[in-house]
Amino acid sequence: MDAAFHSKLEGTAERSEFYQRLNEKSAAPLWEVLAEIVRTEPRTACVPALWRYEDVRPLVMESGKIITAKEAERRVLILENPGLRGQSRITQSLYAGMQLVLPGEIAPSHRHTASALRFILEGDGGYTAVDGERTTMHAGDLILTPSWTFHDHGNPSDRPVVWLDGLDIPTVNHFDTSFAEHHPEETQPVTRGEGDALARYGANLLPLEYTPRKLAAPLLSYPYARSRAALEQLHRNGPAHPCHGVKMQYVNPATGGYPMPTMGAFLQLLPAGFRGAACRSTDATVYCCVEGCGHTQAGDHSFEWKEHDVFVVPSWCPVSHRAHEEAVLFSFSDRPAQKALGIWREDGPTPK
Repeated sequence: MDAAFHSKLEGTAERSEFYQRLNEKSAAPLWEVLAEIVRTEPRTACVPALWRYEDVRPLVMESGKIITAKEAERRVLILENPGLRGQSRITQSLYAGMQLVLPGEIAPSHRHTASALRFILEGDGGYTAVDGERTTMHAGDLILTPSWTFHDHGNPSDRPVVWLDGLDIPTVNHFDTSFAEHHPEETQPVTRGEGDALARYGANLLPLEYTPRKLAAPLLSYPYARSRAALEQLHRNGPAHPCHGVKMQYVNPATGGYPMPTMGAFLQLLPAGFRGAACRSTDATVYCCVEGCGHTQAGDHSFEWKEHDVFVVPSWCPVSHRAHEEAVLFSFSDRPAQKALGIWREDGPTPK
């Protein structure tokens, strides 16, 4: 790359006076900032970080004593990246948080431009309603809330429900395209029976002459039992990837693409004793341990993780995983958006 990308031009009185006149006209010299804005490699304020569930969960439960779900609208503790404090984001493009719905509570119906995914951590019997259909939440399930769809949450069970939220809020706000509104009722009318979307779109079948109405997947829920069984079958059938173990991506069954245009979601099995090779990619990734325990090396940071712990790996940061026992990791990132723009890149060993 041209040396001008790497050198700071020496200042002169003439240049300083010229720059001042540029500033008065809301203009600036590119050559003074070229190395900063056109970089030879990704550089980010996002840093590797780990949130231990045993530390965060008591605070999540304490929030249930401080404010109701209705008062808060969404009772969530934001997981803020330590390098991005005060920005309500876990990576430059993504938001993450832990949401609590207590027994008997309802989080009222609303919709917004931002797309959302929910990965259920604990509880069995809460629900999410999206576009007239409710789905019961079970630990390990992935629930989608596509952009501009009304959604509400409820918990008729006798146990708290906690899940990991992932949203593309920073991406939407980057483009200044955020809209939101409340449903006129606390909960939206239920117009379809539970399991309707799964039957229509989740069995390698589609309604006759189906044409997608939106970019997001028509599925509401990806049950963990199905996903886990697929990983186990693949593990028995062949060797693990040298970096990822047995890793699959959640899919939009109508297109074969990602479930949302801005966020991809993944599930990977790390066999007991697995020692992954290092790899890196430009999509900063949020991980959550579903089962087991292990170790991740992210750049200079080392994390020991176990069930429900959350950690983040920044863009272009070398990452490798080890499994102390058989483990499953869920993850999500902005890979679909990067791929759509043609800017996604990865680097690492490939399977033989």
